[in-house]
Formats: sequence, C-alpha cells, structure tokens
Amino acid sequence: MTELIIYAIIFLLLFGHAIMASMMYSKVHKDESLNIREKNDWKLKALIFPIYYWGQYKKTIENR
Repeated sequence: MTELIIYAIIFLLLFGHAIMASMMYSKVHKDESLNIREKNDWKLKALIFPIYYWGQYKKTIENR
C-alpha cells in the first residue's frame, strides 16, 4: 500500500511538472518580443524546472 501511495505522489509531481512546462513553453512560443535564441533558451529552461523559470520569465518580461 505504501508503494502505491509513493507512486501516486510521484505520478502527480511528474504530471504537474509536464503541465507547467507545457504552459510555459506555449507562452514563450507566442511571445513575439523574443528572438529565436531567447525563445529556445526559455523553452529549455521550462523543461528543467518550470516553476522557478516561470517566475524568472515573468520578471524579465515585466522589466522590458
């Protein structure tokens, strides 16, 4: 039973990570103010740690 709970938690974390990364990926892809290199950098960062880099991306966009 403990394994099932652990696997469920891991699944939810991975699912949340994938959803957040895809949201950031689509937002960056639609941003016309970024060049191709900047878009690719933000997209790669979204795959690594999307919650942290989402905040960094929003700060960067607000400062422009």
